[in-house]
Amino acid sequence: MRIAFFSETFLPKVDGIVHTLCHLLDHLPSRGHHAILFAPAGAPRRYAQSRIHPMPALPCPIYPELKLAAPWADVLPTLEQFRPDLIHVLNPLTIGWVGLRAAEQLALPAVASYHTDIAGFAANWGFGYLGRPIWAALRWLHNRAALNLCPSRIAKQALERHGIERVRIWGRGVDSERFHPRHRSEAFRRRMGGTEAGPLFLYVGRLSHEKRIDLLHAVLTAMPGARLAIVGDGPARPHLEALFANSPARFMGYLRGDELAHAYASADYFLFPSPHETLGNVVLEAMASGLPVVVPNSGGVLEHVEHLRTGLLFTAHKPHSLVAAVQRLVVDKALAERLAASGRAHARQQSWANVHDQLIADYRVLLPTPTTLPRAA
Repeated sequence: MRIAFFSETFLPKVDGIVHTLCHLLDHLPSRGHHAILFAPAGAPRRYAQSRIHPMPALPCPIYPELKLAAPWADVLPTLEQFRPDLIHVLNPLTIGWVGLRAAEQLALPAVASYHTDIAGFAANWGFGYLGRPIWAALRWLHNRAALNLCPSRIAKQALERHGIERVRIWGRGVDSERFHPRHRSEAFRRRMGGTEAGPLFLYVGRLSHEKRIDLLHAVLTAMPGARLAIVGDGPARPHLEALFANSPARFMGYLRGDELAHAYASADYFLFPSPHETLGNVVLEAMASGLPVVVPNSGGVLEHVEHLRTGLLFTAHKPHSLVAAVQRLVVDKALAERLAASGRAHARQQSWANVHDQLIADYRVLLPTPTTLPRAA
């Protein structure tokens, strides 16, 4: 197959969409498939074996890390040269609209994947009144596709509840060898601010206001001697650095590869307070690394975290509930060890190869069935 991807975001930006797309672009050549990616200008010109076509784009005024492309961009000459069998748009907005329109013009099947709870984020920012028009726009875009994908059952229910049709789950995987307890490093633990005197908590992810990282401050206040390492970057970093200025928190910036694996394995507990995730790749990575995880009782994180089996849940947005859950884990070592073991066992079952092979099978269903010519008499 030849697949043309249209994504609103790609490297050097790092987020869950980019993470998933990179894994997919790595995987497709191993199965004999070819890809091209249309992404905002500033991305590398190639990734793995795929060409990247830059699209002129400007920063979104209210969220500068999001680039908005001109929706009238002409991509047909590049597509006609590549000759795709189908088009897949990820988190369709402006670049996604270009891809959907091109699919219609070229009479190609289109796949659209939903990755971000935009309406939930808007509500978290105090713009809940935008929920209805946001869902109307998403419905208008996604229902132009022959197949819509989302990462979890909770996301699927939300899409269908808002009138989006033809929805299937495209799950997420984790490399349980890359993220493994054996990567624990006392030197890296010290680099993150860890000591022998108290627990080291870890957050990994984008530093943005909707992630509710501010709730972690209550944990440090309630637990003298505890330390917190915050891995990632994003627009909320200056605000968070000011909030945590007089607390034992250390900002590590973006980490990748071996450093990220060391960060997970060298902490004691993983805390992820974001209430609006469609899945949460980092939660799977923490589970694979052998950490007990604490997550809110909302969003796609519930796809992999079952209370008292693979992690602990707290009431979303409630700092006292988060503190109580964390204190319970720290006090009850047997519970923490049991959740860590169960979490890793669950994560080991979630391989990227299986996830992407299922996606390829879903692609194939959309392609025309080859006709067989009758044999000559």
